[in-house]
Amino acid sequence: MTTEPPGPPSARATVRRVPDRASYDRAVAHAILDEGMVCHVGLATADGPVVIPTLYARDGDRLLLHGSVASRLLRSAAQPGTTVCVTVTLVDALVLARSAFHHSMNYRSVVVFGQAERIDDPDEKLRALEVLVEHLVPGRSAEVRAPSPVEARQTLVLAVPLDEVSVKRRAHGVVDEPEDLELPVWAGVLPLPVVPGTPEPDPLLPPDRPVSPSVAGWRRP
Repeated sequence: MTTEPPGPPSARATVRRVPDRASYDRAVAHAILDEGMVCHVGLATADGPVVIPTLYARDGDRLLLHGSVASRLLRSAAQPGTTVCVTVTLVDALVLARSAFHHSMNYRSVVVFGQAERIDDPDEKLRALEVLVEHLVPGRSAEVRAPSPVEARQTLVLAVPLDEVSVKRRAHGVVDEPEDLELPVWAGVLPLPVVPGTPEPDPLLPPDRPVSPSVAGWRRP
């Protein structure tokens, strides 16, 4: 017995351009969100559409965003009835064809629509901030000082439900025209993995301070 893949959760979350690259599987979306580090948040304002990049973290079935309480975008996003669009894209490889037209890239992307909700409860906000840190560097929260009450009050944290979500991805090689296959041009895929470099210590650290375990063992999912 086979199970039909889940369909789009809403009309606006439906992938219409190259729909065979779409997925509405929540586990697939979660895996991409867990691997990414930067999202772009877009919404309509009185001055026109605005899109900003920011850090994020997935917390179960919601996406956590944070920034300064002075952030006009986040304050606008937190207004009741305001819909935001959050996107995350991972670039996996460049696809280099024999013709300029067929150059492409392998990627995985997630688009989220929803209404953001402020997290104002002090304990829940602190837990959300810990989730954000752990998303970027697992194990780091146990190594550093937690936010002070003043720092927490200066931070606005929003939660966007992961209900209207779509995935789009490309994960294959070159597609060239048959008449171009004999062109004397190299074609193929150039992978672009995320590889951490050597940690660079803060100049104010004591010279004998070892690299924290969370940093030494850092890797993306």
